[in-house]
Formats: sequence, C-alpha cells, structure tokens
Amino acid sequence: MRPGMRWLGDGRLRVNTYDRPAEDLADAPLLLIPGSTRRGWLSLARPHRYAVVYPCSAVLADPSLDPPPHALSRLLGPVRATILTLLESPKSPTQLVALTGYGFGSVGGHLNVLLQAQLVGRRRSGRSVLYFRTPGGDLLIELQSGTEPADPGHGQYNRARFADRRNLRAGQRDGLG
Repeated sequence: MRPGMRWLGDGRLRVNTYDRPAEDLADAPLLLIPGSTRRGWLSLARPHRYAVVYPCSAVLADPSLDPPPHALSRLLGPVRATILTLLESPKSPTQLVALTGYGFGSVGGHLNVLLQAQLVGRRRSGRSVLYFRTPGGDLLIELQSGTEPADPGHGQYNRARFADRRNLRAGQRDGLG
C-alpha cells in the first residue's frame, strides 16, 4: 500500500520505517482508506481512531468496459471521450475519478470544457454536483456508435441539414451559387 508498509505476522503491521516505538492497537479499529493522492499518510487520533490513507494504484472500474469509439477519441481527446461515454447516467466528479483513474483536477477541467461545449450539463443533488449528457452529447455518442438517434426526427433533421450543406457546396463549386 505504501513504501515501508509490511505485514509482520502475529497481528502486527509496520506502517513506516521510522525508528520509533510500536503502537499497540489491539482494542482500536484500524481503517484502511484509499485516496487519490500520490502519497499516503498515517492518521492517529489517540486512543480510539487510527487510519492508514494510501494512494490507489489502479482504476477502480471494470477493465472490461468498452473504450470510447476511436473517432470520438480523436475528435474530443481520449479523456473527454471516456468521460462523455461514462455519463450515460448522472455522475459526480468523484465518481468519474474513481471510474477513470484520472486525477480530480484533470476530470474537473475536462468536465468544464464539455460543459462549455454544451455536451454535458450539471445539477446539484444535495451536497453533490452531478454531471449528465445533454441531448447534444447523447447525439454525438449515438452517431459515433453507429446507432440511430433515440429521436428519429432529430436525426433525420441533421441528416437533411448536412445533405443541404453538401448540395450547397457542390452548387458553389459548379458556379451555380
């Protein structure tokens, strides 16, 4: 869990390599707390609370989760594409940190960019702020995954609009516009 920490057997745990006398925690619980920081620490609130905070060394998510579509990763960048695909249901930045393994500041910065691009929205739920995909974000995911949009009329509108743009460009190229 951290450098210098070793299980010594017989109910003994060495938490560091300092030359200090041992603490007897026989009647007190010891909490092991994963953290998103690079370094861990020991928390002692004598005589009843002891905790070892240690850095997580791996992503907490299921590694079998599908990566975002390649084209979406190229368009948005792999981190933003991953975050956008994970927002099929509302999630807090802390949940996204746990699922992706990226730092809190990184996830927050990418959420801000996605928010400014109107691909995600946010709302407060008690003390938490939850992020969710907007219809534009849903449409982008659906178009990249090769499925039809949930609202066929909306997808037909977009296909017609893009076809109109292609026809306009073709007409301008041929000197008709």
